[in-house]
Amino acid sequence: MGLLNGKKALIFGVANERSIAWGIAQALHREGCELGFTFLGEALEKRVRPLAESVGSRLVAPCDVTKDEQIEAVFAEAKKTWGTFDILVHSLAFANRQDLDGDFLDTSRAGFALALDISAYSLVALTRAALPLMNTGGAVLALTYYGADKVMKNYNVMGVAKAALEASVRYLAADLGPRGVRVNAISAGPIKTLAASGISGFRAKLKYTEMVAPLRRSVTQEEVGNAALYLCSPLASGVTGEVHFVDAGVNIIGESIAPAAGE
Repeated sequence: MGLLNGKKALIFGVANERSIAWGIAQALHREGCELGFTFLGEALEKRVRPLAESVGSRLVAPCDVTKDEQIEAVFAEAKKTWGTFDILVHSLAFANRQDLDGDFLDTSRAGFALALDISAYSLVALTRAALPLMNTGGAVLALTYYGADKVMKNYNVMGVAKAALEASVRYLAADLGPRGVRVNAISAGPIKTLAASGISGFRAKLKYTEMVAPLRRSVTQEEVGNAALYLCSPLASGVTGEVHFVDAGVNIIGESIAPAAGE
């Protein structure tokens, strides 16, 4: 018997087979969970549909999270297909490239609003639309990054958006707790994904992690997926409002000291 036999999860944010969201999808599916997916645009649909078919998904729908009518349509489709469901995974973030490079001071008003809308407010919008369909004991999971806590070069407005996302997790957890639904986030270490390719200097961040993290490496898609499985399963029934780090321990390092030779 799998941990999630009979459960259903709707996953936002799979872009390709290297996506963190796909790692989460695989972990949930391995434990018996039925999956649904969304995509944005024709190009991503061509990548997402074959992945969805590989796990027998009956629900694959378009969704632009900046449009309330598309959010409503996705959950109407979920209701038609499943009736109710148990897990919502939010792995969505976006900022204009020019608002990631250079100084945070130069962030445009429009760029700030766009990054906060897609990367943070969408969690609120999706959770509100999902709640009428979510079973008691359900779970909402978001993906964040250490740039929400500390200044990271070339992360800029996305760091502010992730900080807003993490605060939203806490407030949503307080709202949904009495209804039997938990809300948590995973702060993953750097992983080579399509989203990461848009961050200047990403390879340097990855190398830094591998050099100073207690485990002397970064983490894998599978490791994040396994942590997500825990947070979305009954094993974490007493956990809500938390940001769970899966980053090989790099977040505990306060002083950057290069490892000794041969270490």
